[in-house]
Amino acid sequence: MTELRQKFSNLDLKDDISIVYSARKGVRPNIFYSFSDVVNISEKDLAALLHIHPRTIHNYRIKRKVLNPVEGEHLLKLIHLFTAGEEIFGNIEQFRQWLNAPNWSNKETPMDWLDTPGGVDMILDEINRLAYGYVA
Repeated sequence: MTELRQKFSNLDLKDDISIVYSARKGVRPNIFYSFSDVVNISEKDLAALLHIHPRTIHNYRIKRKVLNPVEGEHLLKLIHLFTAGEEIFGNIEQFRQWLNAPNWSNKETPMDWLDTPGGVDMILDEINRLAYGYVA
């Protein structure tokens, strides 16, 4: 079992419907902080991907408030993506290197696409194609 799959085994991330249901139930801020730590993305950078201020996450944690469903869904999709990336690339660091390398014959990196749930889905599709031998 991969590090991420083990760390977030209590989350139901098997498909989009499960992710949406989980997001609707509420995602606790501690999941944000745990994910940030495990994948070595700063809290500031992760919050920027979710389009929220790091202070907002901090306030959610203090007030024991859950992320709103849109923020929660985006975070859960990122966790799902990184879990798949860790499995396909062998470890989180190798996946992060791929995320930060320019792809698709332009100057953007896959990481640039992770600021929307649709972008996360596109990158997940891309790494799944790589896993089955299709060229990126």
